[in-house]
Amino acid sequence: MNSSENDKNTSIAFFKEKVNNFVRKRNWSNYHTPKNLIQALGIEIAELSELFLFKEYSVDEILKNKSLFESISDELADIFIYLISLVNCLGIDLTKSFNNKIEKNERKYPIKEFNDGKYYKK
Repeated sequence: MNSSENDKNTSIAFFKEKVNNFVRKRNWSNYHTPKNLIQALGIEIAELSELFLFKEYSVDEILKNKSLFESISDELADIFIYLISLVNCLGIDLTKSFNNKIEKNERKYPIKEFNDGKYYKK
């Protein structure tokens, strides 16, 4: 990986194009339906969850355990890849969707009411 390819310097368009090319070159587009991609996301989230089953890791423990950290990173990458595949499949502008949702959340959870460190749904 190029040193300029990190979270600070990489656009969403980079990920969308990279995943799209990966899928297209393997002729997998027919399998990348919304239903299949949502199910794949659920499976990958379950695989991430399985790493924590019956365990309580602190952030420090995760960071010190190279194997665990790598497994978590791999599962998060799988989740992200399927999420980007779903975004591609549906032609969603992820930045626009993100900004719209943050605005909705800001209205739903105003700072004046949600500033005590507690997290609860309205």
